[in-house]
Amino acid sequence: MTNPRTNARITVVGAGFAGLTALRTVRASAPEAELTLVAPAAELHYLPGTIWLPSGKRTREQLVVPLGNFLRRQRVRFHGARAIGLSPDARTLHTSAGDVANDGLVIATGARFGRGVAGLEHVIVPCEGIAAAEAIRERLAAIAQGTICFGFGSNPAEPVAMRGGPIFEFALGIDALLRRQRRRDRFRLVFFSASERPGQRLGQHAVDRLLREMRARGIEAILGEKPLRFEADAVQLERTRIASDMTLFMPGLTGAAWLDGASLPRSPGGFVEGDAGCRVAGVSRTYVAGDGGSYPGPEWLPKQAHQADLQATVAARNLVRELRGDAPDETFRSELVCIIDALDRGLLVTRGERGGFSLPPLRAMHWAKAAFERAYLRRYR
Repeated sequence: MTNPRTNARITVVGAGFAGLTALRTVRASAPEAELTLVAPAAELHYLPGTIWLPSGKRTREQLVVPLGNFLRRQRVRFHGARAIGLSPDARTLHTSAGDVANDGLVIATGARFGRGVAGLEHVIVPCEGIAAAEAIRERLAAIAQGTICFGFGSNPAEPVAMRGGPIFEFALGIDALLRRQRRRDRFRLVFFSASERPGQRLGQHAVDRLLREMRARGIEAILGEKPLRFEADAVQLERTRIASDMTLFMPGLTGAAWLDGASLPRSPGGFVEGDAGCRVAGVSRTYVAGDGGSYPGPEWLPKQAHQADLQATVAARNLVRELRGDAPDETFRSELVCIIDALDRGLLVTRGERGGFSLPPLRAMHWAKAAFERAYLRRYR
């Protein structure tokens, strides 16, 4: 390799999984680079752990990790602001607290949930944040009996832009919690999906296991009907109306709103277009990682924390290569690894370029998911 540009100014936008992995990777590859993190707050919100908030297994304080110590260790300057736009050459990021100049940029601001179904103000979107999971906890405690509905959708312009795993976890976890509280018999739990076989990106065997698990727990499944609208006390599907005392729904994903103020190439679903090396086409020294990007890959390519980490690692390494004048030719691998937790047991699912497998729900997998959380967060505390 040629000598690195030791004074390169590298900006990472977003303090989620992809953004923080990009920071660590750049620092390891370019020790003298001037690193800047742009995000509304110097905090990591560990959203995978929100599935345990309704049961009390986790609290907000355990899932919000202040990043001050991490940023000092990594010698990262923090710019507390929201991204609002980008210069045509991507060398100036416009933010709510002023412009930030850069020699290289990693976009890791994630995705947002679409608003294509009427009445979304009547549902709780679990992965919108910790407050959403707290609202589930509070609503569940206030309901003495009734019907709870669970579902997820996709982006019609980019069908792979969805995140359904957490909905399965909330359905199974709430079932387990109600059983612990000895009031499961007072509730009807209903899972709905426009697909006849929801969760297909997990693989056929995993879908079979999930559907069997829901049947065994008495969770009804209404499949093959799109949601037309949500009401304060009901879910209206194409042919079926379900009275609902609480509805949890994950809409399809689209790109972050601030991208409308940037002239970057966008996919049909509204995401930044990245190649297999996470480069943004037509813009030098600009990369995208995580849920906010659209990438080549298999139809099951997940929008998931693990995949975001893999993409961010490659994006950061390629950016450093490009700054050094070398070919940014590393590509990310497509890999799905998740444990769908049911509060006391977990169903392991893996999928990769050479195949995959799933295991039936096991107590060991629940503890493995908790152990991974502890290990993952330790590096940022």
